[in-house]
Amino acid sequence: MSALTPPESALLAEQLRSAVGRFVRSVRSQSETGTTAQSEVMAQLARTGPATVTALASLRGVKHQSMRLVVSRLVEQGTLETLPNPQDGRSYLVSLTRAGQAQVKADQTARADYLAELLASRLRPDERRLLAQAIGLLDRLSDASR
Repeated sequence: MSALTPPESALLAEQLRSAVGRFVRSVRSQSETGTTAQSEVMAQLARTGPATVTALASLRGVKHQSMRLVVSRLVEQGTLETLPNPQDGRSYLVSLTRAGQAQVKADQTARADYLAELLASRLRPDERRLLAQAIGLLDRLSDASR
């Protein structure tokens, strides 16, 4: 197989970006685990652990004030809690509560269950093997940026 030309690579890149975006939106919609700023903050904290509001705002590319409002709502709902920041006594860390952890886990389980059903019902065994190979490629692409 010959190497792709730059225009072919650019086209493939756009097709991949578009397909992955549609796929993620479809899974969230069909599993009824849509995304909001609140759910994304909770998922981020589940992945990385406690963080400051400033760090969360930076990761999400939003203003500190906007993130503070999201965090405040989640604290009021009982899914986040604030903790003293051992590295900076002037700030605090935001962390998931047990209820927040349960919510993130429930969303992940709903998406995984939906995907398992989808894979079993729409793909043949050889297609599932091909998908497993593609996942390996996507993982390699993800690791390339680190």
